[in-house]
Amino acid sequence: MVKTAGFQVRFIALFIDFIICTIGIGLLSLLFYGQFFASDQNFITDYLGVLYSILLPVIWQGRTIGKRLNHIRIMKTNGENVTLITMLIRTIVGNLIYLLSFGICFIISAFMVGMREDNRSIHDLIAGTYVTYK
Repeated sequence: MVKTAGFQVRFIALFIDFIICTIGIGLLSLLFYGQFFASDQNFITDYLGVLYSILLPVIWQGRTIGKRLNHIRIMKTNGENVTLITMLIRTIVGNLIYLLSFGICFIISAFMVGMREDNRSIHDLIAGTYVTYK
């Protein structure tokens, strides 16, 4: 039986990733534009957070820095490591659904992670993934 990660540990990992991305992108913005968050940022800093959440789990077998620090990882439901296609679906399609629902599906997803036995959210169901302890 696989032990899936619940709401609290996933939230902490997401918060750590948010802090890392905010500081990292802010420092890059400072380097390129001369201010910590330039209002006229371009491609270099606009999409780094998205790339972080898509590419790092593919490279690190389902882990971001926040997930690694919390000893959790994203896996496909068949037990395999996530692929680029899996992460694109999980991140882009999931976020698109959250955006189009004005955040309502995001709130529903949070409840799903906290209340479902398998702790899977909407984007996990769409991509065929779950978050587990390693």
